Amino acid sequence: MNRDQIEGGLRNLKGRGRTALGAVKGRARPQVEGAYEQVAGVAQAAYGRTRDRAEHLYEDGYRLADEAASRGHRLHQEARTRGRHLRDEANRRGRELAIRADENRGTTLALVAATAFGLGWLFSRRR
Repeated sequence: MNRDQIEGGLRNLKGRGRTALGAVKGRARPQVEGAYEQVAGVAQAAYGRTRDRAEHLYEDGYRLADEAASRGHRLHQEARTRGRHLRDEANRRGRELAIRADENRGTTLALVAATAFGLGWLFSRRR
């Protein structure tokens, strides 16, 4: 609850009292002034409620933005770690394959030649 809500509520009560007092005395001016104070008090209290709600929405939005930034940073770090792991694994497997190809040169040469022949045969134009 903020200052405008409190002051608006008090102003509304003051206006009600003034209106009632004017009605008891039978005087129109205090009744009109009291009604004016009531309306002004209700409007001020409504403004205070609206301001309070806007402040809460601002705080919620700020918190959500901070949480989103934190999650984004965490996801970035996880993706970076996972990418490094996958890169290291690919390098390890590539080195193993190169070692096997070097150890079995004849077989590797035959496989490369057969693959090249097969691809050439598949992509050649037929007339």
